Order: sequence, then C-alpha cells, then structure tokens
Amino acid sequence: MTSSTYDVVAVGNAIIDILKPVSDGFLLEESINKGAMTLIDEARANHLTARLSDPVVAAGGSAANTVTGIASFGGRTAYIGKVAQDELGARFTREFRAAGVTFETPPRAGAPGTARSLIVVTEDGQRSMNTYLGASTLLSAEDIDAKLIEAGATLFLEGYLFDRDEAKAAFVRAAEIATSANRKVSLTLSDTFCVDRHRESFRHLVSGHVDILFCNESEILSLYESKDLGDALAQARSACPLVAVTRSEHGSLIATAHETIQIKALPVSKVVDSTGAGDQYAAGFLFGYARKKSLAECGALASLAAAEVISHMGPRPEVNLRELARKHGIAA
Repeated sequence: MTSSTYDVVAVGNAIIDILKPVSDGFLLEESINKGAMTLIDEARANHLTARLSDPVVAAGGSAANTVTGIASFGGRTAYIGKVAQDELGARFTREFRAAGVTFETPPRAGAPGTARSLIVVTEDGQRSMNTYLGASTLLSAEDIDAKLIEAGATLFLEGYLFDRDEAKAAFVRAAEIATSANRKVSLTLSDTFCVDRHRESFRHLVSGHVDILFCNESEILSLYESKDLGDALAQARSACPLVAVTRSEHGSLIATAHETIQIKALPVSKVVDSTGAGDQYAAGFLFGYARKKSLAECGALASLAAAEVISHMGPRPEVNLRELARKHGIAA
C-alpha cells in the first residue's frame, strides 16, 4: 500500500446541528420519536426552528463529527459533503477548516439550502433528531474526488447517505475508489431506523465490502433481525473483519474473527447530551487504528472521546482530545 496524506477521508451528509434542551412533554407536543433520527421537510424544519429559541448551533453531520474528532486527536482528515451557497453553508465550511479538516467540495447555488438537524435533548441526555437534508442529498458521484479518496488510509462512510439515491451513488463510488486503491473502508450504521430502511443493502455492503463496522447494540440487532447480541455479533464478525459495537454505559465490544475485546465506558458525572457519542467513539477508534495501536488501545481512545462529547451540549469535542488522552494516561 502506498503512503497516505490523510489518516481518514470521510463522506457524509453536511449538516448544521441546532440543539436545544427540552422536556419530554415537548416531544409529545411535537410527535417526535425519542432517541431516533426522523427525516423532515423544509416546512417542518422552519416550524421547529421557530420553536427552539437560543439554541446551540454547530457544524455537524455524523461522518463530519467523526473527522473533527480525529483532527482534535492530531489526526489528518478530509471531508466530502455538499452545502449550499448560503449562510449556514459558509458557517459549516468555516468551522470545518478551523478544526483542521480539509473541506473543498464546491457549494451548490440556489435551493435547497444547507441541511440542518433540529436536535432536542431531554433531561436524560437522549437526543432526538429531526433532519432536513436539503443540499446534502445533492452530493453526487461527480462530487467524489478520486485523488482525495486515494490519499486517505481509511475511507469513512455514514449510513445516512443511503436515504437519497444521489448520495447513495456517491457512497458507492467512494467505496469503489477506496477498494481499488487498496484502502480500508469503514462504515457507521448511523441509526436503527436507517438500518430498518436499508437492511438488505447494508448486509450486502458489510459482507465483503467493509473492513471496519461501527454500530450500537440496537443497530446490530436490527441489521441481523436478532434479539440476541451474541448471535448478531457472530453474524457480523463472519461478514466483516472488524466490528465495534457501542453499548452506552456498558462500554463497547470490539470483535474480530478470533477475539472479542470488552472496553469499559469512561465514567462521566452527568450525561448532558448523547449527540455525537457514536461519532466521537469512531473518531477515537480510527485515530488509534491509524497510529497502529492495539484494539484495546483503540477502544480506550474511543471511550475517551465519547465520554467527552456526552458531557456537554453539541456533537464535537470542546477540549483538545490529544491533551485529554494524556491527562488520562492514554497514549495518543
């Protein structure tokens, strides 16, 4: 394998996150599915935006959150995603470049506008996402920079891309380029409802086309239509060389064909907002993987990043993750 310019190149939905603490009553009033990601239209997005006064606003999107986390560890990252030529698109671009992520995908003129996710967070830290995909769905195969994909040691893809045909084509094109260049391909399943929508496509992808799979417990159970984690994990490990399953306060499992490693969750005083927990877990893991750490060390970095992000509002780290790792005695 030739040397790489980037540790990770990611392809995903470029989204601005708008976050606000709410009561469970608000979820009932607005018929919001707790803990899930629901796709909404522009009118619904405008309605919820009007209801969420003084929110936290940050550049987001699942794979986008992951590469900013890797950059915080000191990793080299690039991102491919579509924004519009509007205020939110300009903000997304500024924030990503400021975080040290290479982001050069040309913005799109005209409607629809830059995607946004209205994320309401209840007292228990659960986040419920209401996502208007806007311009992000217009990412196409033509936007996939082959040289950029080839320059990354690992390609990271988010399952949410399968919700629109144009973005799905870009997803497949990126994976084909990475495979042809002998690069690793990693996938996050993103959301249980996303798995329900695209189960057969995901199972086909995981079997023989993905090197590293990230998911939480409910997602892997849905993927293999099982009620038993051991059974679902056995199916996953027979299809994919490396599987990481997050289990909230129960930590995570990292499985290969020959072993399963249990990783403890890093304790936090209070779960403020679970938004981005899986994204930052993937960030810590992929950074460790790029630095050729052991799987146990990759898991420790992953748990550290996840713990940091659930301790505050927003999907991206508020402190330098490399320094945080040092304080915890974890070599980064």
